[in-house]
Amino acid sequence: MSTKGIYTALSGAIAQNAKLDTIANNIANSSTAGFKKDQQVFKEYLTANEKYPDNIQVPRVTASIESFYDNQGGDRGYVDSAGTFTDFSQGSLKQTGNKFDLALEGKGFFEIMTPNGVKFTRDGAFHLSHDGKLVNKEGFAVLRSGNQDPAQRSIQIPNAHSTIAYNGEIYSGGQLAAKLSIVEFQNPDVLKKMGNSMYSIKEKMNPVMSIAENAKVHQGSIETSNVNIVQEMTDMINATRVFESTQKAIKAFDEMNAKLVNDVPKLR
Repeated sequence: MSTKGIYTALSGAIAQNAKLDTIANNIANSSTAGFKKDQQVFKEYLTANEKYPDNIQVPRVTASIESFYDNQGGDRGYVDSAGTFTDFSQGSLKQTGNKFDLALEGKGFFEIMTPNGVKFTRDGAFHLSHDGKLVNKEGFAVLRSGNQDPAQRSIQIPNAHSTIAYNGEIYSGGQLAAKLSIVEFQNPDVLKKMGNSMYSIKEKMNPVMSIAENAKVHQGSIETSNVNIVQEMTDMINATRVFESTQKAIKAFDEMNAKLVNDVPKLR
């Protein structure tokens, strides 16, 4: 019985360790523009519930106490880490004074052309390249809306004295130069993080993507991380305490096993 318990406690310790890693990553990126926090998801794994009916063992011997109390693994429960999910809730907007810093309010992502194809981001810390193209911090082109090949949708801004409207339209010298491509996903869970606050579409996913009609662009601002430091620190303290409790449980089960092996045989 103690052997089953030690593995249950061990699975809990592993789960809390994964949660601590997620919280630490959130805290490390609390000042990263456009960063969206992650949360760890757990579920209880019940051995018997995971079996198909054909796999349930039926005693083929004379009924006994052992077979009568056979729980088919129902007495075994484990903590199963189901992975993480990204919280895409809105971050606060911070004014920077840089006219090409663009913050999104509402649902939506900027499209960015990278060497590995089109990626998506909420980080609007943009600037003009030496040849007048609107690019992100890594120098990748910010895309304008349109049906052309993404490689042909870079934004050329002839005049640095440009204004950008709430709907993403860029005006240079009083003339419409381009309109930012801002898209949204019916289910944002199809996105996976690629680093540098950029996302790509998960493999074997068919996302429903459309123009983010209700998104607002704020010129001269950036969207900050949606990480709440106080909440993350509280979660870290709680996770640490649970981790310590599982360690104590593991130690207790280990001591029980030691007594079963070393002390019980001496009583016979």
